[in-house]
Amino acid sequence: MNEKQKSNRLISYLKKEHLLGKVLAGLLILAAIVAVIFGIKKVAFSENQTTKIGFENIGELATQSSYCTQVNVTDSSKKLFGASIPFTNSKYIYSYGITIKAGYDFNEIDWNEKGNIIEVKLPEVKILSSEIDQDSFKVYHEDESVFNQVTLEENNEALTKLKEQAQTDAIENGLFENARDNAETILTSFFGNVYDLNEYEIVFKDK
Repeated sequence: MNEKQKSNRLISYLKKEHLLGKVLAGLLILAAIVAVIFGIKKVAFSENQTTKIGFENIGELATQSSYCTQVNVTDSSKKLFGASIPFTNSKYIYSYGITIKAGYDFNEIDWNEKGNIIEVKLPEVKILSSEIDQDSFKVYHEDESVFNQVTLEENNEALTKLKEQAQTDAIENGLFENARDNAETILTSFFGNVYDLNEYEIVFKDK
């Protein structure tokens, strides 16, 4: 083999090596592009799984309130051997207006998306507050004996019982059911800001 043939072989070899290098470089670039694309998809998917609807940071929210007027009768007298002592009878009949609020801690509401169904799990509705309207106080009867005056402790116990009775009456008149219905309406509105509700169905369940 003469020098010219050797030179041609060397040039051909170098060209092949150069071409191979280009192919390898191209494959590396392609791999990098694919990795970036999959990375973007992964990030987008992750963000989709942690979508914030807007109600997560509300905390406790009253979704229904009820105003009740409660009448209390305080009738007491001092007794001796089971019999009332004369001139010791004290009797009051009065009323207060009480506002009862019920709702949810929205931090405890869970939800997930399954296809075109959004499943929302609600905790139990609860009483959030019972507030006596001091300005609503009315006295219907007042007869207090100087020998048997109503103490502050007795008055506080009477007010506590008024609140408890107001809560019972409100619940029996649909307080919790209305609170649930209103909560579902509020949550549906929140989801409607993010999802097309013509394409998604919201299903509410108990937690």
